[in-house]
Amino acid sequence: MRRRRGFTLLEMIVATTIMGVAVIGLLSGISTSTRNAARLRDYDRVVQLARLRMNDLLVDERAPRNTLIAGEFDKALTGGLQAGWRAFVTLAEAAPSPAPGDFGLDRIQLEVWWMAAEQRRTFALESYRRRTLRQADITPGVGR
Repeated sequence: MRRRRGFTLLEMIVATTIMGVAVIGLLSGISTSTRNAARLRDYDRVVQLARLRMNDLLVDERAPRNTLIAGEFDKALTGGLQAGWRAFVTLAEAAPSPAPGDFGLDRIQLEVWWMAAEQRRTFALESYRRRTLRQADITPGVGR
């Protein structure tokens, strides 16, 4: 009697099943990696937008103080992502008896938000800047 070489039908079914489980696991891993990459891309984009907005606020000494300012980013900048920001500028520190021309320290709080899968996510930044005080900054209830 001659022995035939090759695989039996049962061996082929077992091998195919094992291969199918491995392929499903790989596809699941690829899907998760793709979702994570998209989430990190959005987060990275928002961090860059927050940095740009904070730089604008640091340079703009005429930004209103003690008033909430907000806006939305242009969708061309966000890659179609709905995103916006809000900021609050306050006088953080000044001399005990300040005079116009003295230096003061502004505190800038910035929160950037974006929509991810119908869920609002936020990213917060805070910075300080030195500026020259004006009469409107010193007189209570006057100006900015």
